[in-house]
Amino acid sequence: MVDKLDVARALREIGALLRCKGESSYKAQAYENGAASVEALSEDLARLVEEGRLTQVPGIGASLASVITEMVRAGRSELLTKLRAELPPGVLELCEIPGLSPKKVQVLHDALGITSVEDLRQACLAGRVRSVKGFGPKTQQSLLEAIAQREAREARVLLVDALGVAEPLIEHLRALPEVKQADLAGEARRFCETVTGVQVVVASDEADAVLDHAARFPRVTRVRSRGASRIDLFLAGDVPAAVHVAPPAHYAAALLTWTGAPAHLAELGRASVERGGGGASELVGLESEAQIYRALGLAPVPPELREGDGEIEAARGGGFDDLVTLGDIQGMVHCHTVFSDGNDTIEDMARAAEAMGMKYLTITDHSPTAHYARGVELDRLKSQWDEIARVQERVKIKLLRGTESDILATGALDYPDAILEQLDVVIASVHSRMKMDEAAMTQRLVEAMRQPIFKIWGHPLGRLLLRREPFACRVEEVLDVIAESRAAIEVNGDPYRLDMEPRWLKEAKKRGIRFVVSTDAHSTKGFSSLRFGVGVARRGGLRRGEVLNTLDPEGFRAAVRPIG
Repeated sequence: MVDKLDVARALREIGALLRCKGESSYKAQAYENGAASVEALSEDLARLVEEGRLTQVPGIGASLASVITEMVRAGRSELLTKLRAELPPGVLELCEIPGLSPKKVQVLHDALGITSVEDLRQACLAGRVRSVKGFGPKTQQSLLEAIAQREAREARVLLVDALGVAEPLIEHLRALPEVKQADLAGEARRFCETVTGVQVVVASDEADAVLDHAARFPRVTRVRSRGASRIDLFLAGDVPAAVHVAPPAHYAAALLTWTGAPAHLAELGRASVERGGGGASELVGLESEAQIYRALGLAPVPPELREGDGEIEAARGGGFDDLVTLGDIQGMVHCHTVFSDGNDTIEDMARAAEAMGMKYLTITDHSPTAHYARGVELDRLKSQWDEIARVQERVKIKLLRGTESDILATGALDYPDAILEQLDVVIASVHSRMKMDEAAMTQRLVEAMRQPIFKIWGHPLGRLLLRREPFACRVEEVLDVIAESRAAIEVNGDPYRLDMEPRWLKEAKKRGIRFVVSTDAHSTKGFSSLRFGVGVARRGGLRRGEVLNTLDPEGFRAAVRPIG
């Protein structure tokens, strides 16, 4: 008999192996979603299997139920065994190294017996990889660099993954009668793009009961340590978590302390000393973080800004009331449909955005050069426009026709100008030749941003969190050009991108550049990523008036119209 966490791990491995084989991403994602559903079960998994009720669990269909049933009853999965046999040993670990595909992993395994990243490192250091056909000295060096980068990233967890287990944990804690309050703290509350783990602060006079209850959370894989008022855990997906318990009178101070970055807390300490305060003791009994800031003569600082990067000085000079919020966003920008690599139709996307209360939606499918994403060729463009017009007659939300135009190697935009001029909005993004040297990439972007057509620089630096570093370019030089041209910058809310990063948003703000907050949605489910885009925008200090899609439909359309 296997437990639910064993089943979840096996389902995740099946999904990852399917991706390695090049199977449908939907099929692979189904196994990953199924793993999350199994981890979240409060009911006994074996009982669900025996009673034939697995398919009643959200995210588990008949096919997935069959695989889970086999694992619960037989302790193994024929599908997993088959996939492991079809792919070289260590393929999942090795394919995390940029530049390695399953085929290349097989070559390395056959030639050098490599089955792990450590094997690969040693082979590179010994100079043996460069002798394998299809590799060479440059590839060997790039693999060593990629391995070093991977090790630096391993200590981090994606924000989306951290929140995926932290938010259910908080609900679990709040269900305990002894708990007065429970809230997220730490890097995740600050909406850092990646985090070292999850921090939760609980208000209660019954610490032992709270810690016992935390240990019983269904997604706890093991308890690392426990003290009088704190328990450290590992949650599903190997996410480290800590639950801190404070008496209700100390709760606001504890939440503030466990939320702010060290530099922010140090500045608060200095602010307290400057006012002749007595340090942390004077904060006990205050009911909210806002009261604590005001007691220090400061405007309350939003969690996303508590980094020690000038926010205390700003809090002395005024407030942050106009920092952009989720409720300020009036339109969904940068959205893909089945006309390129999206999963849902234009009407599906329109109705989902309308249900969220959005007033407009931009249809920005890929341009022709993005062959891998079924970029919309000129002969299909009219069909797309006709479909937008048909759907517009059936929905109230305003539909804007646009494109995510590739920025070509020369800096030109995909599609002729005569086509771009007929659109409502142009997202301009780099999708290819990301390894250009810094000078060439900078020139490419400068040329693109100088184009007289208004464009929004999409997922600006091309990063994929914990997988691909931003491409090399002189960012400030590009920002200088944007400030003088007809362009804006996207804050991409895809939780695997969150591009561009806050430090560059702050630099862009200094230049008076405008922004949009997008989801880069490829399905109706993708709209839920809007909160990530807003979170990053707030980390960058973006105000409501600096974000174009806080405008109404006509105001937004006028602001981004390709031809002014």
